Amino acid sequence: MSWWGKALGGAFGFMIGGPLGALLGIAFGHNFDKGLGSVMPDESLGYGDQERVQAAFFTVTFSVMGHIAKADGKVTRDEIRLAESVMTQMGLDGEMRETAKRLFNEGKSAHFPIDEVLDQFKQELNRRSTLLQAFLEIQIQAAYADGRMDPAEERVLLHICQRLGVPESQFRRLEEMFRAGFGRSDGPGRSGSRRGMSLDEAYAILGVTADSSNSEVKKAYRRLMSQHHPDKLVAKGLPEEMIRDATEKTRQIRAAYETIKKSRGMK
Repeated sequence: MSWWGKALGGAFGFMIGGPLGALLGIAFGHNFDKGLGSVMPDESLGYGDQERVQAAFFTVTFSVMGHIAKADGKVTRDEIRLAESVMTQMGLDGEMRETAKRLFNEGKSAHFPIDEVLDQFKQELNRRSTLLQAFLEIQIQAAYADGRMDPAEERVLLHICQRLGVPESQFRRLEEMFRAGFGRSDGPGRSGSRRGMSLDEAYAILGVTADSSNSEVKKAYRRLMSQHHPDKLVAKGLPEEMIRDATEKTRQIRAAYETIKKSRGMK
């Protein structure tokens, strides 16, 4: 049974305790905050187990998204709409979408324990750096869903990076990608976009410049494709239900590479 099926059945309270277990309990209406000490068939699943990581990733992704939206003291209708647009890009529907909304609302609470949630999330990921980056990308993607990042959102995101042990330089690199339209449903080179990808946008997405050598461009492309490969992310613990967004990102990375190759006459 998948993590989602187990969560619907109420079993995850005995797989993941602490603040994440409590959040799942609220989202699903189950008593999930009993910790890991109870005797259940799944009690052998510990830190690093794929299903447990998938549950943690889903829980933290949408609750922290709500916390960031509240960064300036209020959540507007536009911010809610933008969060829902991210859920749509991920292909969430039905009960999973409703659960994501409930987690988003919990994150908006004035008493949301952001530091405790992040500390447990870091532990649950068990050094999965590519999954950590995927989480940060989704948060920056949500912040840039309207084309700009609010200063209050930026402050919260920098605090999140600090708590998770992510260098500010890595955050700035990701910020540059999303400023160029990476991850947006109407971004350059994406499905439904009315215009092609500009060369400047392509360079920003790959994290290289016009002065970079062809070898450096290829290296950046291969690294990004490896980091965003949907199958690899799922194997690391990305919930399968969120694979659509990862698939679209690899398509846009490929589009950026093709744009640069064409401009340089690369083969």
